[in-house]
Amino acid sequence: MSGNVGIVFVSHSSQLAAGAVALAGQMAPSVTLLAAGGTDDDGIGTSFGKVMTAVGEADQGAGVVVVSDLGSALLTAETVLDLLPDDERARVRVVDGPFVEGGVAAAVAAETGADLAAVAAAVEGARSAWGGAEAPAPADTPAQAVSPARPEGGYARDVLVRNPQGLHARPAAEFVKLANTFPVTVTVNGKDAKSLLGVMSLGLTAGATASIASPDDDGESAVDALVALVESGFGEV
Repeated sequence: MSGNVGIVFVSHSSQLAAGAVALAGQMAPSVTLLAAGGTDDDGIGTSFGKVMTAVGEADQGAGVVVVSDLGSALLTAETVLDLLPDDERARVRVVDGPFVEGGVAAAVAAETGADLAAVAAAVEGARSAWGGAEAPAPADTPAQAVSPARPEGGYARDVLVRNPQGLHARPAAEFVKLANTFPVTVTVNGKDAKSLLGVMSLGLTAGATASIASPDDDGESAVDALVALVESGFGEV
């Protein structure tokens, strides 16, 4: 097995599929991301041939996860899966999940070196990643005055978000990729620091407080590294 898990975006629109690839590519530059959008003549619809070709090209040895936008796109992808040879079918997962959020989450997971099952799980997890997000502070309340949640015990540090646009997609992806290099559990404001959509759901804007914590005895280095990344401003300040 070699390379990262590839991602195929199946959409009824060639432009929508290409846009999803462009977005995910900003956060997962080393992952093979392919668009299979529109009919064979780029009309609105799906193409069995486009999906089949994209699945074959996206597999660099570690497998492929396929995400789709609407029901019939999912059916097209599943038909392709059914007709693959057994050895190729074993390396493909067609996952029913949010098209953009799931695809981006899968791409970032693949960028961290996650295996096929974990990348597929990232798509499925996108359904619930926004649940339980903390309510934003009132307009007249400074963001840094809000007390973020943190686990009991372990090691934790607070850090101010410095970059002007906060933890938007690109810095959030950098944060998550760094978190995934550590084997310990680590959270930010109570959310899994290894989940892109979980981190983005916090809505951490400039001046907000990020409470980064780990309940593990050896989690200090992970927390310190993530704090240093946030303090750096992600190259935007």
